[in-house]
Amino acid sequence: MITDGILAIFALTYVGMAIGRIPGLRTDRAGLALVAAVLMIVATGADLRRAAGWVDLSTLALLFGLMVLSAQFGICGFYDYCADRITHAQGSPQRLLAITIVVTAALSAVLTNDIVTFAVPPLLCLGLQARRLNPIPYLIGLATAANIGSAATVIGNPQNILIGQVGQLDFWRFLAICGLPSLVGLGVIQAVICWQWRGRWQLPEPAMASTAAKAPELHRWSLVKAVVITVALLVAFGMGLPRDLAALFAAAALFMSRRVETRALVGAVDWSLLTLFGGLFVVTGVVADLPATQQLFRDLIDHGLLPDRLSVLTPLTLAMSNTIGNVPSDIMLLQVWHHPPQEALYGLALLSTFAGNLLLTGSLANLIVAERAATVGASLPFLAHARAGIPITLLTSAIAGLWLWLTGVVPL
Repeated sequence: MITDGILAIFALTYVGMAIGRIPGLRTDRAGLALVAAVLMIVATGADLRRAAGWVDLSTLALLFGLMVLSAQFGICGFYDYCADRITHAQGSPQRLLAITIVVTAALSAVLTNDIVTFAVPPLLCLGLQARRLNPIPYLIGLATAANIGSAATVIGNPQNILIGQVGQLDFWRFLAICGLPSLVGLGVIQAVICWQWRGRWQLPEPAMASTAAKAPELHRWSLVKAVVITVALLVAFGMGLPRDLAALFAAAALFMSRRVETRALVGAVDWSLLTLFGGLFVVTGVVADLPATQQLFRDLIDHGLLPDRLSVLTPLTLAMSNTIGNVPSDIMLLQVWHHPPQEALYGLALLSTFAGNLLLTGSLANLIVAERAATVGASLPFLAHARAGIPITLLTSAIAGLWLWLTGVVPL
């Protein structure tokens, strides 16, 4: 009976992850994960010490440190400055799209894509409307580039951070394996969006004067501090020092400030995402410890159906990322798949991130772009995103799979 209850909680949790909230309530994915974690603790009779054993504190610490670093860039006005410079760039709409894609991808590779997609869309949309440009293709470029750019590094997005910590993946080898497919993927985004939106870049009527945005103020000394700490952090990652401790040291250094209050940095941390991670760690940890789960994986091993090859990994990441989301699906998979080979983890990170571009709901970054654009009256329709996201995802996933196979990282 206890096992049945645990499996029921687990199933309902991931149905909720797919829907995005509890129907009839304002409980989102993070709240659902926390409620489910509490129910799992009650159902198993575990105490908080036992529950803490299911949580990967190293991953949460790394995420927290990187969020504080990204918050420093946001507070000093860097993201607003980037969005303003993009919209004031000279040239054709296609050139403006290319700048948006490249800048977003570069920022996402270093400062995590969720933070970038939260900060940039509002001012970008206002600038585009002031130039009478339709924001939809640029929002699609922003969302897809944030995902593909983040796939290049082990710190680019939450799922990469998790996978990198679980597999102790090398920072530079990760970049060597995932960097080139990500770079080619940016070209795919540009080509698909330019082809689909040819001749339709302009808004049908002039933007309202009230949508014009003031030029953002950039606090240079705070930016210098953020850049210096970022460089030091990347050096630490490249030298193989513990990433979680290095990120916490970076956060501690930023807390020592004469200008920025600690509460401002802490308040800018995405606590909802950290709650989601923590709750899902408990939910999936309980299920991973069940004898039935262990037997299931023994059966999968016997039948050669583990996701350690492209023929299984590619369709699995495509399906799971666009039903329950790439972050929840990777947490679930890594909790029940003990001792996965490192090569498969590189493939999982790359393919699950690329798969998140298929639909608007496939990635948290996509949803953030849509929600933030709505705050200034712009929209990113589901079908418009899917029209571009489907060919972008299929092409980039095929390129990534071919690259992983040709380089011998993941077998076919």
